[in-house]
Amino acid sequence: MLSSELAELAGVTVRTVRHYHQIGLLPEPPRSAGGHRRYDVSHLVRLLRITRLTALGVPLHVVPAVLDDAAAAAELLEELDQQAAADIDRLTSRRASIAALRHSGAPPDLPPELSEWRTTPGAGLPVDMARYEHAQLILLGHLLGKDGSSRLTALFGDTEYLAASAPLTVRFYALQPDTPEEEIASLIDDLVAHLTSVVARMTGASSLDPRVAALLDELDAQSLRPTQHRVLRQVKQRLVRPGGQA
Repeated sequence: MLSSELAELAGVTVRTVRHYHQIGLLPEPPRSAGGHRRYDVSHLVRLLRITRLTALGVPLHVVPAVLDDAAAAAELLEELDQQAAADIDRLTSRRASIAALRHSGAPPDLPPELSEWRTTPGAGLPVDMARYEHAQLILLGHLLGKDGSSRLTALFGDTEYLAASAPLTVRFYALQPDTPEEEIASLIDDLVAHLTSVVARMTGASSLDPRVAALLDELDAQSLRPTQHRVLRQVKQRLVRPGGQA
């Protein structure tokens, strides 16, 4: 049979057959007087075996070692099963993340663990502050990881706490360069009072990587108005614990 017939019977392409020749996986038959390769049933059987192994996820460079070694094949199957289980876990986790994002209506680039922290989009949310919140949550989700984000959500993310945070957030977003100093001082006092209980619950928790705080402060400096950035820094300074970690 010709290479096109062999490929059709095996359910692969002629290009695949040629590639298997090139890497030494499929023996090349001699050419006929007309210059055509003539394959027989042994070539088809070997090609079917190769196709079966690759369909199970066996890498091409491993195929020669397991084609005629039952012990190697059994060991490889155990490894493939473990890989498949890990793939299933990863895909299950991905589906859960997708479901959480669809339920919350959060953007798909936002970690599901932090999606409820978003200020609900609306007429009262300035566009620049919406972008800031989004970037902040993406940065936190990456730097803290899923476990760290979940712990942070457990501290800050209950419904009552978020509800109490909303009016403070509105006041913070409304800060302007000409906001009276008494209003700024009042907001700082209220933010400190609001955050004190959470900071107390963080006592004994593992310290935050200094790089996380530094990067968040850099984002604040880039995204916020100078007045807003100053407020956040003063709040952090007043919340610093004895060990020096905010």
